[in-house]
Amino acid sequence: MTADQFKITIHMVSSLDGYIAKKDNSVSWFETADNYEKGVTVTGQDVEEFLKTIDCYVMGSRTYEHALELSKSYGWAYGDVPTIVLTHRKLPVDRQNIETYSGDLNKLVNERLKPNYKNVWLVGGAKLAKDFIRLNLADEIRQSILPVILGDGMPFFDQIGQEQALHLKDVKAYKSGMVELVYEIRK
Repeated sequence: MTADQFKITIHMVSSLDGYIAKKDNSVSWFETADNYEKGVTVTGQDVEEFLKTIDCYVMGSRTYEHALELSKSYGWAYGDVPTIVLTHRKLPVDRQNIETYSGDLNKLVNERLKPNYKNVWLVGGAKLAKDFIRLNLADEIRQSILPVILGDGMPFFDQIGQEQALHLKDVKAYKSGMVELVYEIRK
């Protein structure tokens, strides 16, 4: 895929046993004390440069509500990048770069996202990721696996209901013990 082509990436952080959230929705497990000596060191500048390549975020309403709650302590994680929240409910929107959408996902992708963006990241939740995979709308899955087993919670992949072939594009291990897997979705 060349740099000027449209791409939707599903990005999810999970435990080793595949959970993206505890039952109480807490994220304290995101902060690990692990240290992998052979891992890649990431600087704040590296992260900033990478985030500049994302020109739109898409998320479900529960992920949005959780991000709003976390923003009270940590700030809005998605900056000024356009963010589309998929919901059937009336949600508080207090930033100009956030809009809500309720409707057909194919229409969203083909009429709203493709004409306006190149690098779209779907950042939550699991049901939305499942819908994008089932409808063949996503191009890659980027799963960041943290060195923890939660034992219970909300699974990343739950009852997708179809087999999906993938191609491993990249693997990185970080000093924090996190491993990032990047898979292209075969279409």
